[in-house]
Amino acid sequence: MRYLEVKKPRIEIIPMIDIMLFLLVFFIMLALKMIPTSGHVTKLPTSSTATTIPNPKLTVEILPTGEINVDSKSSSIAGLTDYLKQRDASKISVTLVGADTVSLQQLMSVIDAIKSGGASQISLAAINRSK
Repeated sequence: MRYLEVKKPRIEIIPMIDIMLFLLVFFIMLALKMIPTSGHVTKLPTSSTATTIPNPKLTVEILPTGEINVDSKSSSIAGLTDYLKQRDASKISVTLVGADTVSLQQLMSVIDAIKSGGASQISLAAINRSK
């Protein structure tokens, strides 16, 4: 009577491998920086007309202290202009990221430096208020 025999339990390893690969991909996606900002600014200004743009080629961050970070590296306004002049700035899209406490004069100084460097595609980062 074969049907009365007790079968040994066995552990299926294929579903466990699937789960481990899924977790590996999930943690790799989290480890990569999907957002192009450096993470220093925590409170962006809000706008009801903000739209999503493709990933910028250059991110310029204006800190509340007045310092400027170009692609997560500290820079000055003159250094930003020189950096853009060294590259083909006419094809670079620049995104300005600034805290809500950054003054309008600081923002205009950075925009002037970007335009002096030759870039014409300038975007301002903001949080969409309607979401």
